[in-house]
Amino acid sequence: MVAWNEYKETARGRGALALELYVVESTPSGAPEAVKETLPDHLGYQRDLEERGILVLAGPLSDPTGEDMVGAGLIIFRAKSMDEARSLAENDPMHSAGARSFTLRKWLVNEGSLSINVGLSTGRAILS
Repeated sequence: MVAWNEYKETARGRGALALELYVVESTPSGAPEAVKETLPDHLGYQRDLEERGILVLAGPLSDPTGEDMVGAGLIIFRAKSMDEARSLAENDPMHSAGARSFTLRKWLVNEGSLSINVGLSTGRAILS
C-alpha cells in the first residue's frame, strides 16, 4: 500500500493534475419519507455550498441496474482537509437529521476531460 501524499507527489511528478477533492457517498439510513422530508433543506444547503465555491458536483445515484432511484447520492467537495470535508458532510441536513448516512474519501483527480460551452449573449452554459 502506498501513502496518499506520496502517491499524490508521484502523480504530480508525471504531469497529472493531482487535484485533491473529497467524495461523499450518501445512503438512506432511515425511512424513505425522511429523505423526502429533508430534501428541501438538503438542496438549500447544497446551493449555499455551491455559491461559496465548496460544492463541485452532486446528485442522485441509481440502483446497480440503472433502472431505479434508491435515495442515495454522491457529493464532491473542495476542502482543505478530511476534517473540514467531514464537517461539511455532517452538517448536511440529510445526515444531521439521520435520513442518510455517509462515507467520505479523498479523490485525486488525475485524468479526464471536461467541456463547457458558454453563450456570451445568452448567459447559458452547457456542461458536457
